[in-house]
Amino acid sequence: MATIKNSGRGFSSDRMRRAVASLMLLEALSLAVISGLHLSGVIAGGARPYNPGAAGIAEAVIGVVLLAGAVLVMRSPARGRTAAVGATGFAIVGFLVGLGFTVSGGQPADVAYHATVLPLLVVTLALSLRKSRARGLSGRAQA
Repeated sequence: MATIKNSGRGFSSDRMRRAVASLMLLEALSLAVISGLHLSGVIAGGARPYNPGAAGIAEAVIGVVLLAGAVLVMRSPARGRTAAVGATGFAIVGFLVGLGFTVSGGQPADVAYHATVLPLLVVTLALSLRKSRARGLSGRAQA
């Protein structure tokens, strides 16, 4: 009996699923570090409306959402793609809001962090949205 490993809802391959989960974990780890730096006062200062404490809390929340999404990606191949899209989309929106505050009053290191991780989040979302290729009767991918 043949089974179809990746339905239209899942990732195009297990390799892609692991790559997306790895990117999400990397992004969550970076958020944990930057959040800790903000909350400990290592990265402080700036002008209103920028608030390092609020930034640290927001980064921690986004990091937890990405971590939870990465865990779901690895534990549930069928629902992992939805979790990846939701968590990464949430992170992108959070980064865009944070970038608005950071550009208007944050430190150059904060702007550089956002400018580096935001494109990585967009790549993660794009990889998550890639459709599975349909399989023909012969098992070859169709165009």
